[in-house]
Amino acid sequence: MLTLAQLIAAGITPTVARTFLPGLIEAFTRFEINNPRRIAAFIGQCSHESSAFTRLEENLYYTDPARIAAMFSALRQIDKARNYVRQPKAMANIVYAGRNGNGTPESGDGWTYRGRGLIGITGRGNYRRAGEGTGLPCEAQPDIVAEPTGAAITAAWYWRTNGLNALADLWQLDGITRGINGAAMAGRSDRVERCNRAFLAITEAIAA
Repeated sequence: MLTLAQLIAAGITPTVARTFLPGLIEAFTRFEINNPRRIAAFIGQCSHESSAFTRLEENLYYTDPARIAAMFSALRQIDKARNYVRQPKAMANIVYAGRNGNGTPESGDGWTYRGRGLIGITGRGNYRRAGEGTGLPCEAQPDIVAEPTGAAITAAWYWRTNGLNALADLWQLDGITRGINGAAMAGRSDRVERCNRAFLAITEAIAA
């Protein structure tokens, strides 16, 4: 099972590692992330997704309207995008409206169910499914997904549900990346580096 020393050697700072270790151990037990390849791939991929377990909420604070227009189809017109500069809550409510189980912009669901966790859970419907799969009150208490234990457990639930344990057994890191980000391969080299570092930390400790 994962130790504090292994997590630190994998690139997580000591303070953050101590905070996350209990939740990770619980998550790994519950969702069969139970061998060196599975553990290392999970840590490496989640480390990339969350900047070494330090960012557990989607950042929707944009200062450049052109960037907003490029990122979100609902705000393709630059004049419209300008209205959402430095307005993360309003932007979340407009760009995520009617998606993944969310209601209208007026419902506030886009902001309430913005991306959270080690592997971002986004949208009311996905929060509901995460709650059903983990037993956590994710829909009723969405902030739980951004807490260390909730973030670990929901990510582990997503991991197993999407067949990533099997891909980790084969060390198919690109396949895991696609399982997390669809067809995108953004950050591939960083993901591979983090996974390999975690694997080395775990296997060296076992050998010792």
